[in-house]
Amino acid sequence: MLLTVDGVTAGYGRLEVLHDISLQVAEGEIVTVLGPNGTGKTTLLRLLSGALHPWSGSVTFDGTTLGRTVSERRAALGLCQLPEGRGIFQTLTVGENLDLGTVSGRGSAEDRRRDKERVLGLFPELSGRLDAQAASLSGGQQQMLALGRAVMSRPRLLMVDELSFGLAPRVVSDLFQVILDLREGGVTFLVVEQQAAALRISDRTYVLRNGRNQLERASADLLRSEDLVSSYLRG
Repeated sequence: MLLTVDGVTAGYGRLEVLHDISLQVAEGEIVTVLGPNGTGKTTLLRLLSGALHPWSGSVTFDGTTLGRTVSERRAALGLCQLPEGRGIFQTLTVGENLDLGTVSGRGSAEDRRRDKERVLGLFPELSGRLDAQAASLSGGQQQMLALGRAVMSRPRLLMVDELSFGLAPRVVSDLFQVILDLREGGVTFLVVEQQAAALRISDRTYVLRNGRNQLERASADLLRSEDLVSSYLRG
């Protein structure tokens, strides 16, 4: 397994948010973590990215137990995150934002040049706007830029937080297609979502409820059970 979360409990101060959470992601998979607001999904990503540390249990990436490994080291190992809200730098240009994706130092200068060409091929809407301020982009284009910048970091496993938030269904569909294309190129994904549409692109799904594992199932099986999906997505 590329990523293993084993019996993790964590939270903030004295507030326990995650209760004995376990999940696995194999190399080459797209795994979805699904659940309503307040169920611990973003806390899980903060834990995996190194912003929080487990109170108990363990997180292992590619055979290495991460423990209190800092975020920068995790990114250098290839464990990267696309945060909710895009997190792009509005006053920088599109090109400058993309270049910031290379700060992990993974790959040579030639690799980075090819990576930028690849990103612009995936998102042709950005190719003519490299000198434009990121603030001038539409919401969908900003999400494209955020995903493109994440790709520039050469991730082995890319954690994506609420990719669909605030976007039109057509834009979400296009972005999900890019995730499928990137998977074919060797990127593994952990996609955290509230929307059941994410089930259509993923291999397996974990459903969280109140900070606990509620369900693990093949995404296709869960998608076919409309009553079950509706039940677990209610707030």
